[in-house]
Amino acid sequence: MKCQQCEKPATFHITELTGGKPVELHLCETHARQYLTAPSNETAAVGSMAAMLAHQMAVGQTAEELAQLDQQSCQVCGITFYEFRSQGRLGCAHDYVGFQAQLEPLILNIHGELEHVGKRPRRPAVGSEKRTQLIRLRRTLKEAVEAEDYEQASKLRDQIKQMEQEEK
Repeated sequence: MKCQQCEKPATFHITELTGGKPVELHLCETHARQYLTAPSNETAAVGSMAAMLAHQMAVGQTAEELAQLDQQSCQVCGITFYEFRSQGRLGCAHDYVGFQAQLEPLILNIHGELEHVGKRPRRPAVGSEKRTQLIRLRRTLKEAVEAEDYEQASKLRDQIKQMEQEEK
């Protein structure tokens, strides 16, 4: 899809509710920066996703920095930062440590705090180490299938089934 202002590819897709109707904008990075940093007479958008995106862009993350960041991955589950950005989900609890520098501003923007102040489980999580091992095995299985190493994939599949049977 091309930018609505020029012929560059649109990398930002913004949907805003204007007058009760959604308005979709497809913009390149340059025009998105101009659009998001332009002064607006609507103060309701201060806490919006667009304002958060404008703040992130103002920090100065260039396309190269973002590409480098997207290549970073969790050592436990193997999820990349790009996968997190596209899916909106982390792969495991260790991702909070691995992507801490990138997640802290996002969490602060969303929750207003970096420390949890709500309810907590009364008892510790049981079997979290086994779940982490299952995540690793599934990731390795996916890589083995992609590499067409079906022997290794079948061994991993059997190992995963055995671990899942033990949990029941």
